[in-house]
Amino acid sequence: MDNGLPAGFRLGVAEAAFKKPGRNDLALLLSDRPAAAAGLFTTNKFQAAPVLAGRERLRVSPTARAVLINAGQANACTGEEGMFRCRQSREMTASLLGISPDDILPASTGVIGAQMDMRAWERALPALAGNLGRAGLEDFASAIMTTDAFPKYARRKLCIGNENPVGIAGAAKGAGMICPDMATMLAVVFCDAVMDPGEWRSLLAGAVDASFNRVSVDGDTSTNDTLYGLANGASGVSISGTRTAILGKVLTEVLEELAYMLVKDGEGATKVMHIDVVGAANDADAERAARAVGGSQLVKTAMYGKDANWGRVICALGRSGAAFNPDDVVFVLCGVELFSNGKPAPPHYEDLLTPALAQRDIRMELRLGYGPGKYKLLASDLTHDYVSVNSDYRS
Repeated sequence: MDNGLPAGFRLGVAEAAFKKPGRNDLALLLSDRPAAAAGLFTTNKFQAAPVLAGRERLRVSPTARAVLINAGQANACTGEEGMFRCRQSREMTASLLGISPDDILPASTGVIGAQMDMRAWERALPALAGNLGRAGLEDFASAIMTTDAFPKYARRKLCIGNENPVGIAGAAKGAGMICPDMATMLAVVFCDAVMDPGEWRSLLAGAVDASFNRVSVDGDTSTNDTLYGLANGASGVSISGTRTAILGKVLTEVLEELAYMLVKDGEGATKVMHIDVVGAANDADAERAARAVGGSQLVKTAMYGKDANWGRVICALGRSGAAFNPDDVVFVLCGVELFSNGKPAPPHYEDLLTPALAQRDIRMELRLGYGPGKYKLLASDLTHDYVSVNSDYRS
């Protein structure tokens, strides 16, 4: 029976009660065969044990069989004991699956500093193995959540000629501590195409740069940020040459959908700002401008308050470090031009924005001049709920 997953993959979930009972918080993705494996990880200097273990595994091997994720305990800043427990969790899982521990890529999310509860692992792993193949993509996405308000998952089918369809699916978690410099809090994407491992890694890196690396919720990059990608070839469809770009486009679409959901969820967020910078001297300047605006607390709170306060946007742009002539700048909010030629539009223009600012998606366009540089960023607003969620996080 078609479960909507790429061929040759099975999912499993179980309840370990790492933080609180009453929900699944352990998830497993297993490929029936060795899969080309890729990963991108946090650039935070404090890197969690599963980040170090996953990075090392991918350094020495182009393939893997499984991704194992727990929620509730980050296993970050836990020293050599944390590395030992990470290895132990993989060994216990591998013994139940009949595979090598080195074929399992680990990821964890939760509170930083606590050692993993290995008794909880021992209790939960038989149920996880027993559930393998019975869980769906939504079950998997739900099991890896922490402060997320909803599960995040996406899938696509790619048909090339008369060959079997190629399946791509992904799941992600994250709502706070989101300003990735690689991927996101946690994400997995898997595909049944036949791919050279080196090309798969390059393809995934490009898709991540166009998606997860262009979102921000609160400006924090986690100790645990991890994205794994597996391509197991079970469809029998080989991807190379011109086909690579076709698959890359669909892969990017999946990751963009997941990245949008991260910002939409953004711990109490009510808005998603689509910030589109064009006309910059170069792409780097365009990115500086977009990130300054998207990261500004004053801009974020204005959007939460449905306030067309263009002055906050211009102020953030001015301190961004991007090179531009202020007289060339044009700011358009939800299709209404509010600033150009160094001065604002007539005050009544802001009244046109009342219906648009009540919507979830807020579109901002900043034209810095006439250069080739451009960049797009998704960012959330800042709400009262964000403070509540994060002040209560450990309680």
